[in-house]
Amino acid sequence: MQVVMNDEEQYSVWAEGRELPPGWRATGFAGTREECLAEIESVWTDMRPRSVRLAMDGAR
Repeated sequence: MQVVMNDEEQYSVWAEGRELPPGWRATGFAGTREECLAEIESVWTDMRPRSVRLAMDGAR
């Protein structure tokens, strides 16, 4: 399994060797499903999509 991220900086687990859907890219982290989920939990600290974070930061 591998950790993937989309253009909105949202994370997911994806099977290695399978073609990624459009808009998704590998982060470089691979391991068991549990290891990938632990990695996602450690790096995805703000669940808001990138566009929402940028809009909210611009409104301040």
